[in-house]
Amino acid sequence: MSMNRSDVIDYRIEGDDMQAVVITLDPAEVVIAEAGMFLYMTDGVSMQTSMSSDKNKGFFGNLMKAAGRMLTGESFFITNFENTGGQRADVAFAAPYPGKIIPLDLSTYQGGFIAQKDSFLCAARGTDVSIHFNQKIGSGLFGGEGFILQKLQGDGLGFIHAGGTVIERRLEPGQTLRVDTGCVVGFETSVDFDIQFVGGFKNALFGGEGLWFATLRGPGRVFLQTLPFARLANRIASVVSTGRSAEQTSGGLLGSLMGDND
Repeated sequence: MSMNRSDVIDYRIEGDDMQAVVITLDPAEVVIAEAGMFLYMTDGVSMQTSMSSDKNKGFFGNLMKAAGRMLTGESFFITNFENTGGQRADVAFAAPYPGKIIPLDLSTYQGGFIAQKDSFLCAARGTDVSIHFNQKIGSGLFGGEGFILQKLQGDGLGFIHAGGTVIERRLEPGQTLRVDTGCVVGFETSVDFDIQFVGGFKNALFGGEGLWFATLRGPGRVFLQTLPFARLANRIASVVSTGRSAEQTSGGLLGSLMGDND
């Protein structure tokens, strides 16, 4: 974990279903962001792209962090936005698909926060964003979304995004939730995360919910999302495929009728 103290940044979240977070920087403050999330910036903000926001790790250390980010579905590069002017300035970042932006005060998460891959949006300078491998055998072999995760550490603000509506649960010691694997957004490090087989022959073959549950055991905070991007993409693909088939069927029927008239 980086020992740098995070910048103290101000923010506001705008929008409802397609949200953006606007970060207000004092002079010399910096916010780091995943490449491709930038929306706009006001006068005084400069942008610099690099492999890492931590200049103390050296070339090979930064190279390893960049390679780790690629495994989590993020970009090889990270972008730094610094207020180089003499007045407060804004820089904004947009969520990539419909859902909510979750602000995280990382100082309240002892040991850091574990998030699903590709959910990171931006954070105050001083935040360490690294790859996190789940060590449980079940999640490693069968978990899919749950095997390669991200870990955010620091004492400032970080922001992640989720699909649909966000549900926060606080689990008591020993309390367990079983969740669709794609619906887990993130959790604090005190939460035990594993993958469990659904069980039952009919459930496995005909349940339509997949073969595996994510199991989350407290204590700790857990964030869930109602619309994982993979589920949204599958629904869109299904509609597009059905629409094309209907058009082709209608075209064939119309052509047959016209041919009969001839």
